[in-house]
Amino acid sequence: MRDSELKVVDLFCGCGGMSMGFEKAGFNVVASYDNWDPAIAVYRLNFQHPIYKRDLLDTKDVSDIASHKPDVIIGGPPCQDFSSAGHRDETLGRANLTLSYADIITKILPRFFVMENVPTIKKSEKLEIIKRQFKEAGYGLSELVLDASLCGVPQKRKRFFLIGHLGGVDEALLPFLKKHLATKSLTLHDYFGDTLGFEYYFRVPRSYSRRGIFSIYEPAMTVRGVDRPVPKGYPGHPGDPIPMNDSIRTLTIEERSQFQTFPKDFRYEGSKTVVNQMIGNAVPVNLAKYVATALKEYIYASIS
Repeated sequence: MRDSELKVVDLFCGCGGMSMGFEKAGFNVVASYDNWDPAIAVYRLNFQHPIYKRDLLDTKDVSDIASHKPDVIIGGPPCQDFSSAGHRDETLGRANLTLSYADIITKILPRFFVMENVPTIKKSEKLEIIKRQFKEAGYGLSELVLDASLCGVPQKRKRFFLIGHLGGVDEALLPFLKKHLATKSLTLHDYFGDTLGFEYYFRVPRSYSRRGIFSIYEPAMTVRGVDRPVPKGYPGHPGDPIPMNDSIRTLTIEERSQFQTFPKDFRYEGSKTVVNQMIGNAVPVNLAKYVATALKEYIYASIS
């Protein structure tokens, strides 16, 4: 089987981190779906295949998605209601999109699916519900929390992945997901060298009990969906690598995008607030590529 024969549909695709990662691993992404107009517009700027605007809560008729005959369905249902940066309240509605994702999978029954979310979903009732649904549909399930800094991303970002193989065995993918993990975290300097033009930068902490100044000689902290300027009177923190000074600034949109391992020529449009949100929501490209590569190796091993 050639890579180009492995057809992928991306649900909740956002601006395309998962799609790009799977394309870089050699999969053929044939279509994507989202319901947020700004992300759809940016996706269209950067990909050749079609993206469709669709309310993915509506799973009564999924024939439009099924028509692409995907071998793999990928997607990261919005995670705000599970996230430590969000509400951690499953009753607010966004968590229902995780149930919708499972409904779509179990109606179409692709050979494989890959679902991404925040690690705190492991504590949620919704995850147990969908895992039972997948098992009843005949999927073998593998689940793992991956640290992006061990997967080719210069960022301390942990994400949960649930991968299903129709007719497969539980945990069969774990050796493939683990075998290429780096032994140490990738730093910004490892990834960019001296091309960034700075050594230190500021990220507004959630409270001043946390540090705000970071070095390129460590992985970046998680790129969030909001970006604020350096606050006046930042008091400093014992964990800061150097004291605050006038040369230290927050990151630009382009830098935040590249920290997510989007290529330098990836194009955005829209307000700064909207673009920052879609960058923060995205799956880092190289993390998606890492998972896609592991899945591809598993597929070839299982058919050889």
